[in-house]
Amino acid sequence: MKSILTKYTEMSAFSAHVKECDHHLISGNGLRKLADQDGLILPLTNDEHNTGSITNRIHDNPAAEKLSKMLGQVAYEKEFYRTTLEALQEIDEGDDPAREVFRERYGISYL
Repeated sequence: MKSILTKYTEMSAFSAHVKECDHHLISGNGLRKLADQDGLILPLTNDEHNTGSITNRIHDNPAAEKLSKMLGQVAYEKEFYRTTLEALQEIDEGDDPAREVFRERYGISYL
């Protein structure tokens, strides 16, 4: 599966162990499909994802879940600028169109 966060999709982004699953940085209410399309996934081990101790996994850890959503939004906005705005060279001082595009696509902003 494509990830815009790392080119090393066969190893965990946290520990560099062999990847066992993908964590979708944005999910719920049909947003997982959009996250897949946009490459907002992070390769992890099962322990890092949802089976390890509460302090070492993302799921059921409110701080880690919030940070992963923020990471997803930042990655999306960076990719938006890289692929769209830089190509068009239409960045106006003070505007943040990437944030608005994310908000429109996902219906929320984490930043």
